[in-house]
Amino acid sequence: MIKILNCSNKNNINKLKNFLDTRRVEKNNNLKIVYKILKDIKKNKFKALLNYEKKFSKNKEIKLSNDRINKSIKKLDPKVKKAIDYAYSRILKFHLKQLKEIRNKIVYVDKFKNKLEYRCVPIESVGIYVPGNLPSTLLMNSIPAKLAKVKKIILATPKIGEKLNPAVLYAAKKVGISEIYLMGGAQAIASMAYIQKVNKIVGPGNKFVAEAKRQLSGKIVGTETMYAGPSEICVLADKNTDVNQVITSLVSQAEHDPDSQCILITKDKKIINKVNIGIIKFLKNLPRKKTATTSLKKNGLIIFVKNDKQILDVINEIAPEHLEINVKNYKKYDKKIFNAGSICNGKYTPMSASDYTVGTNHVLPTSGSSKFSSGLNINEFIKKISVVTLSKLGVEKIGNPAITLSEYEKLYGHAQSIKSRMRRN
Repeated sequence: MIKILNCSNKNNINKLKNFLDTRRVEKNNNLKIVYKILKDIKKNKFKALLNYEKKFSKNKEIKLSNDRINKSIKKLDPKVKKAIDYAYSRILKFHLKQLKEIRNKIVYVDKFKNKLEYRCVPIESVGIYVPGNLPSTLLMNSIPAKLAKVKKIILATPKIGEKLNPAVLYAAKKVGISEIYLMGGAQAIASMAYIQKVNKIVGPGNKFVAEAKRQLSGKIVGTETMYAGPSEICVLADKNTDVNQVITSLVSQAEHDPDSQCILITKDKKIINKVNIGIIKFLKNLPRKKTATTSLKKNGLIIFVKNDKQILDVINEIAPEHLEINVKNYKKYDKKIFNAGSICNGKYTPMSASDYTVGTNHVLPTSGSSKFSSGLNINEFIKKISVVTLSKLGVEKIGNPAITLSEYEKLYGHAQSIKSRMRRN
């Protein structure tokens, strides 16, 4: 069922790159669709937004009142509420540790009494996109934003089957989000940028959501430094690995989205056939069988490797969103892996647990962006402002070398500006 790549053959890394690029390169048609939606909502605002919501999800209700929110929450199973409370507590505790990074103010005063500072300030407004009505994703995005003291947080989430999701609304209320919009896809991203006019948009989504964020990023709003697209998992297994653990982990991500990517890496040939047969059996009773099957056939891959060097080369090239090192001696690998959104070590660490109650963030870089970016954290909601206060003596001492450099670059206005602050020109 899943394609197999044999790394004992030549040009294996090039073949892997071609396989990965097929999924990563955005189709021209998708670019045009997203561009059209963004342009339309920019021009026609709410009227265009409502048209797209009616077209794509048969939704006529955009803004939710407090009364509607409270009535929906009352219907939520107490057991689910308790699970959300537990997840909230663990995510909060882990992310609280990150506050040390932004509380430690950087101040440098030189011998001329020139003062240089790094001032951390929260972003003023943030829009959070929650796909598929996932309360866990809401917690992952909103808790660090709250800890960073973002003043205004709004939520965009689509209806599922024309229904509200009380779990998402309960999670939003727990965190303290009251401004909630029922909208999804590229039109939700466009709305947060052009109608609600937030400063930054965060949250994972399908290829249309990710593309909308890419087209707007740095022009109209900020987005995460990562590319948070369709989900990915890479599993490293050996002859001692429980095959059922491999199968369930691969399928756990395949059921997210037809564009999800699931990859198995192993030195053991016997496990390959077992996994392929086991997946077919497991899919038979899976509620999201169609989605998972499409994903595995299109983006699934089993990579047969010869040695540990190939294992490390392949993992670092894939740069997966999630990596499960499901082998006995995982320590010999994990510190040599530089490109991954999150690493789950050992047989007792299913990646799926980190999606909910572990405490680490599950909004992670996809499509190879873990080569240059991190998962969502408090720093995504903080701006660092340089503050410079030069003394009378200080500008004299550092001014002349600055004048020399500005004149070398033929920027004479720069030189004159510096000279105007100095007694001796």
